[in-house]
Amino acid sequence: MIELGTVAAILEPQRIRGLEMPWNRVMGTTEGPAGAARALGPWHPQEFMAECVETVPEAGGMMTFVFRRCDGAPLAFRAGQYVNVAFPVNGEDQDPVDRSYSLSSSPTEPWTFSITVKCDPTGLVSPWVHENVAPGTVLEMLGPVGAFHLPDADRRARYLLLAAGAGITPIMSMLRTIHSLPGTADVVVLYHGAEAGGFAFHEELAYIASVDSRVKVFYALGDRSKPEGWEWLSGRLTAAMLDDVAPDANGRQVYACGPEGYLNTATELLGKIGVDDTSINMEFFTGDRQTILEYQAEIALAVDIAEEIAEEIADSAEDYYESQPTAFGLYEPGYDAEGPLKATGLPLETVDPDAPTSEAPDGSPDVGPEAATPDASSFDTVGTGSLTLSFMRTGINVRIDPTEHILGPAQRAGVRIGANCKEGMCGSCKIVKLSGEIEMNHQGGIRAREIDAGKFLPCCSTARTDMVIDA
Repeated sequence: MIELGTVAAILEPQRIRGLEMPWNRVMGTTEGPAGAARALGPWHPQEFMAECVETVPEAGGMMTFVFRRCDGAPLAFRAGQYVNVAFPVNGEDQDPVDRSYSLSSSPTEPWTFSITVKCDPTGLVSPWVHENVAPGTVLEMLGPVGAFHLPDADRRARYLLLAAGAGITPIMSMLRTIHSLPGTADVVVLYHGAEAGGFAFHEELAYIASVDSRVKVFYALGDRSKPEGWEWLSGRLTAAMLDDVAPDANGRQVYACGPEGYLNTATELLGKIGVDDTSINMEFFTGDRQTILEYQAEIALAVDIAEEIAEEIADSAEDYYESQPTAFGLYEPGYDAEGPLKATGLPLETVDPDAPTSEAPDGSPDVGPEAATPDASSFDTVGTGSLTLSFMRTGINVRIDPTEHILGPAQRAGVRIGANCKEGMCGSCKIVKLSGEIEMNHQGGIRAREIDAGKFLPCCSTARTDMVIDA
């Protein structure tokens, strides 16, 4: 009988030195095919729609949701980054609720991507996600975002990956990425969980550790009792535990993700065993106010970058059509910052420029009934205060005190205004002022040219006069 897997038959694989992400080399070349590969560049967050194509139950009350972009493009990201997802928790006709989730899949398989969500029964979003997101569900997303990720190239790729609870999701993306690539990486994973049966991805982790000699995986339970037969580590993170799993921790890049208390402890212990601050990378899943503000600032920056990219695409499309000879008779669509303008379906008409303009009975240009402006005096009026805000699309007048920020009373009156940070940073509540004066104290959530165009952020603005608003 022939023995399978004998020592003589199994040889160590030969690998290139270090670890290099596939796009790192492609982005630097000027060869033709590199142009297509640049579409995979993970440097630019984008706003896009994505369709759920698969759900995978995980241990520990978690569920993996696999998506693909509706526009057919790959999603380029770095292992460890996250996306911001708008969930219609309160119904399709209400403002969605935004949440950020780490990508758990590998960017080396960019045609689909995954987020893994732990269900918190007391939460607003995660129970809804588990119950309602299924194959066919389409959601609006923004990303990729986040500075917590593996480097594009590492000639001495030695990592200590620390995860607690749901903090395994970006760590899983990193591990899947390293496993899918060649290179002489050296990876130690230490995964803390609350119970023996609650380690998400444990089967895949065991498989990777069994077939990839570069990877070692350790599990640890916290202060909870150990079940019979438990052979892994127990207790909370300690310096001795770190020394057991990675005696050379001070020579590794450390990536850690989990609850705030766990990460604070990890930071303290890593310092004690000699790991330099510059080698420690942390991702807080639940953080203090400063952490939340940092997340919001990242999302606001991502929105700006996404808008700039959209404008560049629009400009390049215009340049292309303008460069074509007229004899080609190419159809030239209109473009704005959000891409090609959609056709309205109105029939084409030949207009005589010399024809007299029709006039209304009072002698003013007759612009037709479609352009008639609603009469705000006929709107219902709600609230109290010395100033009146007329929301023309909603058809309501809101009385407001000059000291109140506009967003709150408007939303309470039923005006649909998206809002995320509510502190003038993210720009998600941006609307247009048709008349009136405001005082705005934003924190970078709006650009000067947008203000010049009449836009403002109601979350950080107070009214100084009666106003008419396009919302």
